[in-house]
Amino acid sequence: MLLLKSILRSLSIKEITLEALPPCFEKWCVEFDDLWQTKGQKKGFRYYLAGLLGESKRKNISQITDNIVGSSYHNIHHFISESKWSVEKI
Repeated sequence: MLLLKSILRSLSIKEITLEALPPCFEKWCVEFDDLWQTKGQKKGFRYYLAGLLGESKRKNISQITDNIVGSSYHNIHHFISESKWSVEKI
């Protein structure tokens, strides 16, 4: 996880896409796919995690959606506040 975090922070671009992230990011995310019931939740998890690991000093929804191409405030907010998921399992 620390390696992944350092790789993401070393990217020099402000706006990233999920596809531009290192293959290890997707490989790690797949490990949690069985926790999500929909494709939207799987994608929301990836956007949220990429935002948390990214270079931005602020880790709020607005900043995450500004830095990750394809994400939206509504979708990440819904993932965090409305999706059913277990913190313990993650």
